[in-house]
Amino acid sequence: MKLFDVYPLFDIEPVRARGCFIYDKNGTEYLDFYGGHAVISIGHCHPHYVQKIAGQLQKIGFYSNSIQNRLQEELAEKLGKLSQLPDYQLFLCNSGAEANEDALKLASFKTGKTKVIAFRKGFHGRTSAAVNVTDNPAIQAPINKNFPVELHILNEIQTVQKSLEKGDTCAVIIEGIQGIGGIRVPKPSFLKALSSLCGKYEVPLILDEVQSGYGRSGKFFAFQYADIQPDIITMAKGMGNGFPIGGLLIHPKFESKFGMLGHTFGGNHLACAAGIAVLDILERENLIDKAAETGVYFRERLQQLPQVREVRGKGLMLGVAFDFPISPLRKALIFEEKVFTGSSSEPNVLRLLPPLNIGKKEVDFFMKKLQKVLANSFANHRSSESP
Repeated sequence: MKLFDVYPLFDIEPVRARGCFIYDKNGTEYLDFYGGHAVISIGHCHPHYVQKIAGQLQKIGFYSNSIQNRLQEELAEKLGKLSQLPDYQLFLCNSGAEANEDALKLASFKTGKTKVIAFRKGFHGRTSAAVNVTDNPAIQAPINKNFPVELHILNEIQTVQKSLEKGDTCAVIIEGIQGIGGIRVPKPSFLKALSSLCGKYEVPLILDEVQSGYGRSGKFFAFQYADIQPDIITMAKGMGNGFPIGGLLIHPKFESKFGMLGHTFGGNHLACAAGIAVLDILERENLIDKAAETGVYFRERLQQLPQVREVRGKGLMLGVAFDFPISPLRKALIFEEKVFTGSSSEPNVLRLLPPLNIGKKEVDFFMKKLQKVLANSFANHRSSESP
């Protein structure tokens, strides 16, 4: 049997990893500054993480949500404390797409409506409702287009207000920082205005923090730079450091009832063990503040490069806009300098999502490799604004 061929693959086979390094089957070392789409939050194979999952597996790995699972309660308590959102309610699922599906479903339950406001260049997942609010028609099958969606321009509040005034909106969904869209950051003033309008018109505001959450931005959630309280917050990726887990933080205004949401594997014992370990390490090693501090240093180093037009993002979620398409640059980095980086829907933007436990030493190591590739292969590409 062959695999269903939907992924373009690099000719690299990782077999082990530690910290911010990956090793392939030949023993070659790679610097990981992409974290498998921002999934690796606390570093590869952190000893506490490995011990927590292994220890849980020796006790019980899985049973359904028809029984009590105190690990879910422990995860909720620690998450509420570290995120500074103890009054929210936690629902656990398996992925970011599932989290956004559930968030949209909750919003529709509450409002009785179907139209969703989303934003250009946004990405919310590949499942049915999530992909319908994603700005990429190429990955939407006809069956996915089953409710009305308005796509608005990020940071432009006037058109959103006019739409909300119609009174037919089920939900507004927005990323804390757009990831695949090129690391586009909503302005705090825009998020404040959006939150205010959603409150005025009683429309649930969903903050998709699947990629930007769990400390990556230098705060637990990126929306916290705007000091707002969304109705629903979705999360995944860094939540389990590689173990499949996702979740929603749900405002107390939402009332639960039996059967309204559910997943067979959501919040299972192993997933909770992974999630608890991640929160333990984020807190013990002060990784959220470290991400903020390292991110400032990283941004300063990147801005010194003459080929760089702009550096976007917060903390260790950075997009580097060059004056040329970055596909050849990414290939040179991975095959010549052994560095993993990411792309985006903007062809000139390099996406950097390293583990949160890196420091200045690792940034300097990355910059040395990046500068080498730029000097060897891209010496003629210079920003028009450079001297």
